[in-house]
Amino acid sequence: MISDLKITFFKPDVPGIFHESNKIKFAACFTGCEECGIVLYTPDGTETKLPFSSKGKRGALYGMQIEGSNLTECRYHYYQGDKLFTDPYATAIYGLEKWGCMSDSFRRTYGGFVNDHFDWENDQSPEIPYADTILYGLNVRAFTAHKSSGVKHKGTFEGIIEKIPYLKGLGITAVELMPCYEYEECMPCFLTQENGNQQTSLHKNTSDPIRLNCWGFCQGNYFSPKASYSAGKSPAVSFKSMVKELHQNRLEVMMHFYFPPQTEQMYILDVLKYWAKEYHVDGFRVSGFQIPIRLIAEDAALKSTKIWIGHLSDEELSTAGDIKYRNFATDNGNFRNAMRRFLKGDEGLINEVLKLHRSNPAENAVINYFADYDGFSLYDCVSYERKHNEANREDNCDGTDINYTWNCGVEGETRKKAVMELRMKQMKNALTFLFLSQGTPFLFSGDEFANTRFGNNNAYCQDNDAGWVKWKHNHFSKEILTYTRFLISLRKSNRVLHMKKPFKVMDSIGCGYPDISYHGTEAWRPDLSYISRMVGIMLCGQYADKDAESLYLVYNMHWEAHRLALPKLPKGYAWVKVTDTLHTQQKDENIVTENFEKDTLIEIEGRTIAVYQSLKLSKNETIKKKKLRKEPNK
Repeated sequence: MISDLKITFFKPDVPGIFHESNKIKFAACFTGCEECGIVLYTPDGTETKLPFSSKGKRGALYGMQIEGSNLTECRYHYYQGDKLFTDPYATAIYGLEKWGCMSDSFRRTYGGFVNDHFDWENDQSPEIPYADTILYGLNVRAFTAHKSSGVKHKGTFEGIIEKIPYLKGLGITAVELMPCYEYEECMPCFLTQENGNQQTSLHKNTSDPIRLNCWGFCQGNYFSPKASYSAGKSPAVSFKSMVKELHQNRLEVMMHFYFPPQTEQMYILDVLKYWAKEYHVDGFRVSGFQIPIRLIAEDAALKSTKIWIGHLSDEELSTAGDIKYRNFATDNGNFRNAMRRFLKGDEGLINEVLKLHRSNPAENAVINYFADYDGFSLYDCVSYERKHNEANREDNCDGTDINYTWNCGVEGETRKKAVMELRMKQMKNALTFLFLSQGTPFLFSGDEFANTRFGNNNAYCQDNDAGWVKWKHNHFSKEILTYTRFLISLRKSNRVLHMKKPFKVMDSIGCGYPDISYHGTEAWRPDLSYISRMVGIMLCGQYADKDAESLYLVYNMHWEAHRLALPKLPKGYAWVKVTDTLHTQQKDENIVTENFEKDTLIEIEGRTIAVYQSLKLSKNETIKKKKLRKEPNK
């Protein structure tokens, strides 16, 4: 077959791999004066060295076209001098097909070609606005690797497809996938440390088990889906099938990309555009270094693509000019740490909490999260105060030492009823902070039913129960799951909880109420002092729709009960309690038991949140008979 090859050269404009029928074009960047070219490997093991030519050189780019039969069955390397390396633009990678398999000191990778036709049919992105988006983060392998996941294809893209009914039932609108482009997960083992220099050894020279990078925050082959996450013969087809199925169920797909310091900005832009075009990905969470924020914002092909980055600087926003960042989202400041501290009862936080709760800037979206892949899981936030990372074999020196968490009286697992009841209430409080704040909520997989990492706050190398999602079905997990679904439903059914524009904290429409207002033991007079741990928040529904209901959120993170005032509603309206986080079984909790047509003091227990909703009464209606929408059965 090699003798039938026809080689020609062209001067490329951009790097990459471009193929059609029996022709493949290679465009690559080389610096230096050493000979460079392609080593082509046929399925029968034949190697052919094909040097680039100055006839196909433009600047530092070299171009070569190879024409021949069955080319897509071949593999290839680039070479420069005596050095072989894998094409950073390769659209398929061979050599890493089996997860965690290390038979030698390293695994050699080869570039390959995507030659599988895929019928997208009429696939369309749901293009859900940030204001209506509910993000769900997951690690493709960890999400379904545990035996309790109940899927056939564990730890794969296909496993996610099998979980689509669950994701829809939960109510999320988008999945955010941790790195699932190709990368080497097998890591060298750390052996000794001399004079401050860490010495390493390859796996075959140590009796220690292989350490695996389960998160993928390392240099990767960014144009290829991870082969070990595919249950089929083609990782590209597996990934596309997953995206297509999620889209058909009105679920968006976001990918997390990490780029190390040496990555060029144009390369990052090429990566994002490729996945958006070739794999119909709806958005990207981008972390790392040298992120070309301005280039991404200016690119016309990415204008409707969600982009999530850590932050946008004041300089970037002030010099934007005609550049709009409305498809960008950033972390909502200190939301995770501030809300964790408020949850455990720290003082001096009330003003920051209120600011983070209503944060919803016009320039870009903000993402709220209480827990993520790093740090403690949501359950561990109420069960551990200290990290327990010994299993990482780094002497518990890795991971952050500051977690802003409280274990509710016992470190780790316990059967004490009082402790577990408090943990359940604290988890419900945390979830309420998350889903009833403005901005876009982000929930990490397993947190909706109290998944634990056993106190490991850096489980990047735990390919086991500590790193996987355990699909619990006990009373505790079912209660948390039910409450999570209820909160998501409540958020979706009340536009005032996810406004498209920021609150002005004033009565801008002349209805007699500000869009958002704060209250204390007296209506309209919140306690914003340093020692305050409680507040009432009224969200006026008329700013969402003239007939929409208003909500009143009562936060008491003090360990003692307090009274707060319900502000008076217009004549013919009353407040009714929708839910609170105190009770595990709330029978008939939505039946109105009091007429709150006047300023009324309500008592709220310590470390408890309650939610009230306005209700329009019919003439001469007895309020005790009126019912509101029921919370899902426990």
